Amino acid sequence: MSNQYKYNLRGVSASKDEVHAAIQHLDKGLFPNAFCKILPDIAGGNPDYCNIMHADTAGTKTSLAYLYWRETGDLSVWAGIAQDAIVMNLDDMACVGCVDNILLSSTIGRNKNCISGEVITTIIQATSDFLSTLRHLGIGVTLAGGETADVGDIVRTIDVGYTAFARMPRTAILENHIQPGDVAIGLASFGQAIYEPYYNGGMGSNGLTSARHDVFTNTYAAQYPESYDPMLPKALVYNGSRRLTDTIHVGGEAIPIGKLVLSPTRTYLPVIRELFQHVRSSLHGMIHCTGGGQTKVQKFIQNLRIVKNNLFPLPPLFELIQQESGTSWREMYQVFNMGHRLEVYVPERAAQQVIDIAAAFNIEARVIGFAEAADSAAVRIESPFGTFEY
Repeated sequence: MSNQYKYNLRGVSASKDEVHAAIQHLDKGLFPNAFCKILPDIAGGNPDYCNIMHADTAGTKTSLAYLYWRETGDLSVWAGIAQDAIVMNLDDMACVGCVDNILLSSTIGRNKNCISGEVITTIIQATSDFLSTLRHLGIGVTLAGGETADVGDIVRTIDVGYTAFARMPRTAILENHIQPGDVAIGLASFGQAIYEPYYNGGMGSNGLTSARHDVFTNTYAAQYPESYDPMLPKALVYNGSRRLTDTIHVGGEAIPIGKLVLSPTRTYLPVIRELFQHVRSSLHGMIHCTGGGQTKVQKFIQNLRIVKNNLFPLPPLFELIQQESGTSWREMYQVFNMGHRLEVYVPERAAQQVIDIAAAFNIEARVIGFAEAADSAAVRIESPFGTFEY
């Protein structure tokens, strides 16, 4: 047990090795190294166009939202869950150049004995509100409807997912072709973008199983047994010291820890849209650091090493998670985004323009590393907490 990541012991995986093994023989689409699978234009039949269909969910972040709602009565956390699931689709698609004219459909499965109608209403209204915000930012996303099912036999609380579809010219697709000498620019996952109403802790929608159990007290195990898998080893269930409403000071503001972890997944769509308009010819790669955290890029390189030697100072949220969990720093960088959730790979001459575009949205960006030739696909993290090779 001591030789296995706690993340794996909790029934989840940062690397998704089994999933990748299961799909390794499937067709990789028109652009095999693109961040999303690109299909022929089945919808329109035009050989100059292509289709993208993407599905994702908010993952186990819904379990934490359930706890916070039950403890405080605060329905607003469910609005964040809607945004989480939408952004996990849209920002993946944006990494190939899809930043407009997108169709979206929801799939929500709930346990009606735990999740009330007002929660469903909040999620659906939040979906409409978030898409309205995107439209004001110049990004067209249309809700096509969806399915809400009462499936208490298989869902302990609620699962919130979306499927997105778009049709694009093939010439507009960005396929990752990161090159030796390129610099990696990280865009912060924390702070407050101009289109966000309050400080974002930077969590995103990955690593929530570990964050929830490592940070929060075992009191919740007895109070809300429906919030976790009863087959988990008891030693790994809510073994932190914090309550959801305990606060942490960030920039002089006291923020409940539950809400800090529940910070809605930031969308980078407005920034990415500007990047494709102004630095398209310099874009060699774009990586959404979701499952796999800081090692995500490894799946999109060959005979390259990405050296990350200038990462952002560790945001308070991830410092708290590590202190509460005692998780090794190597595992932390593989599970969590640790401060930036989008990477842009460009020649060094284009770096400042990327940084300036992000800054216009009040999102900090910096050169966090570089690409160099290697014998295989590798990532090196050089951090204040050690150097880690993947």
